[in-house]
Amino acid sequence: MINIKEDQDLSVLNHSCAHLLAQAVKHLYPNAKFWVGPVIDEGFYYDIDLGDDVIKEEDLPKIEKEMKKIAKDGKRIVRQELSREEALEKFKDDLYKIDLINNMSDDTVISCYTQGDFTDLCRGPHVDTVKGLKFFKLLKVSGAYWKGDSNNKMLQRIYGVCFKTEEDLNNHLNFLEEAKRRDHKKLGKELDLFMISEYGPGFPFFLHNGMIIRNELENFWYKEHTKEGYEFIKTPIMLNKDLWELSGHWFNYRENMYTSEIDEKVFAIKPMNCPGGMLVYKNSLHSYKDLPLRIGELGQVHRHEASGALNGLFRVRTFTQDDAHIFMREDQIEEEVIRLISFIDRIYSVFGLTYDIELSTRPEEKYIGDIAIWDKSEKALQDACEKSGHSCKINPGDGAFYGPKLDFHIRDSLGRVWQCGTIQLDMNLPERFDLTYIDADGSKKRPVMLHRVIYGSIERFIGILIEHYAGAFPLWLAPVEVNIIPVSNEHHLEYAQKLAEQLDSAGIRVKIDDRDEKMGYKMRESQTKKIPLTLVLGDKEVENDSVSYREFGKQETTTVSSGEFINLVTKCIEDKGYNI
Repeated sequence: MINIKEDQDLSVLNHSCAHLLAQAVKHLYPNAKFWVGPVIDEGFYYDIDLGDDVIKEEDLPKIEKEMKKIAKDGKRIVRQELSREEALEKFKDDLYKIDLINNMSDDTVISCYTQGDFTDLCRGPHVDTVKGLKFFKLLKVSGAYWKGDSNNKMLQRIYGVCFKTEEDLNNHLNFLEEAKRRDHKKLGKELDLFMISEYGPGFPFFLHNGMIIRNELENFWYKEHTKEGYEFIKTPIMLNKDLWELSGHWFNYRENMYTSEIDEKVFAIKPMNCPGGMLVYKNSLHSYKDLPLRIGELGQVHRHEASGALNGLFRVRTFTQDDAHIFMREDQIEEEVIRLISFIDRIYSVFGLTYDIELSTRPEEKYIGDIAIWDKSEKALQDACEKSGHSCKINPGDGAFYGPKLDFHIRDSLGRVWQCGTIQLDMNLPERFDLTYIDADGSKKRPVMLHRVIYGSIERFIGILIEHYAGAFPLWLAPVEVNIIPVSNEHHLEYAQKLAEQLDSAGIRVKIDDRDEKMGYKMRESQTKKIPLTLVLGDKEVENDSVSYREFGKQETTTVSSGEFINLVTKCIEDKGYNI
C-alpha cells in the first residue's frame, strides 16, 4: 500500500488535485466556500461549506467531469506571496480564509495559488499546470465539523486520490475494492463476530463466534508468556483520583478519562494499566536477584474518544491491552529488549505478519530526566535491535516525555501498515512511585522499567486479523473448524453424529448441518461462512469409516480415513497452521 503523504511527488500531485476539485465545485456550486484541503495517507480531501446545497455520492461523477474539463484546458498554476493586509483584503468575503489568516503567526509567509478563474490560500507547493492532473478519482463524501469541533457548523468533506499514470490509479482502486471486501465491520456482521449497539457507541459487544477467536488469542497469549517467565495480575478497573494525580495522568490525560464519585471521593476508570502495575510492584520488597521481574496483565481500559473518530474495533472507547511491565537493573536493558524483540517476532510470525521497527527518540522540549540517560537509553534500544538482527528507522523527537520507545509496524496481507507492538523505556513512573530494589551491597536502587504490548489492543488486533485473513481464519482461530454435511439425514446422519463426537473429544470445534436444504446450498453457505474444512458424508464414507473434505477456497475434495483426518486436524491446530 502506498502512503501518499510520505511520497513527495504524490503528495504535491494530490494537493494540487484538491485545488482542482475545489475549482470544479466552485463552477458547479457558485456559493461554495472552502476550509482546508490537505493531503492524507490515502489521497486528499477538501472541507466545503455549500450553504443549502448538498453533494451526494451520485454527484461525484459530475464533479469529476468538470475537473477533467478544467485539466484539459491546461491553465498554469501561479504562486503569489501576500502581506497580511493584502491577504485579508483578497479574501475579505471568505470567513474561512480570514480565520486561517488570523491564526497564522507573524513570521508565516502567506501565499496563494491561482489557476484560471480560481484562487486559493495555500502554502503549496503545486504542480506547474492543471494539465498534469489527469488520473484521479473522487472516492466518497461525508460530513466534518469546522475545525473538528461539534459546536461548529457541519461542512461537507469530499475525498479523492490522484496518481501519475492510469495504471497506478487503477491498481489503487482495485486495492480499495479489495480492502472494502475485507472491511472488518462488514465481515464482523456477516460472520457473527461482534456488534455495536446504539446504547453504547464505541463499546463493542463480542458475539459467540467472536468470543471463540478472542479466547483463543488470550489463551495463546497466556501460554506463550508463561514460557517467557511472566507472572500475571489483574488490577481494578476504577481507582482513586489521588493515584492518577501521582501517576500524572490526571493532569495530562484528564479529558480522556471517565470518572465517578464514591463515598464523596472522585474515582477514575483506568485509561491505562500502568499505575496499578506500580502498586503491585510496591506491594512487596524486591532484591536485585528477583530482576528482571516480568508482570503481565490483560487489562481492560476506557478512554473517551470523539464520536466521529469511532470505527468498528479499530477505534473504540473500551479495549483490552495486553500489557506487561518489566522491572530490571540498568545492566539488563539490552539483554531484555533483545529477548522481547525475539518474543514479539515469534508471536507475529504465527499470524503471518511481517514488521518494521521504529525508534522514537527524546523530544526536543517536553521531557524528563538527564540527556545523558536519554542518550544511553536510546543507544541501548538501538543496539538491542541490531543485535537481534533487525534495523530500526529513527523517528527523531517522537519519544514519550518519560523515555524513548520502539514501535513495531506490522504489515498485513494487503501491505497495509498497522502500529501494534511497542517497547517503552520509562524514567518517570519508577521515580514518581518511588520504586526500589535492594542491590547486592544492601543499598536501595531505582529499577529501570519497560512498558510493552504485542497485540496492542485485543479488540483492534482482532479487527486487523479479520481484514488480514479476509474473514477466512486459520484453523486454530476459526469459530467453527469443521462443518459436516450428511448427504442424507436418513442414511448418513448417525455416522455424522458419531464423527462429530470424536472430533469434539479431540478438542475440535465442529458443527453438523442437518437442515432440510439442498447439498449445493449447504456447500455454498459453508464457503460464505468461511469454515476451514467442510466434510461431505455419503454411502462411501459410511462404509469405509472415512471422510471426504474440502478446504475453504478450494474445489478439490480429498478422502482419508476418519482417524487420519482427526490426526491431520489436531496437528494443524497444535502447529497453529493455516491448512491441514
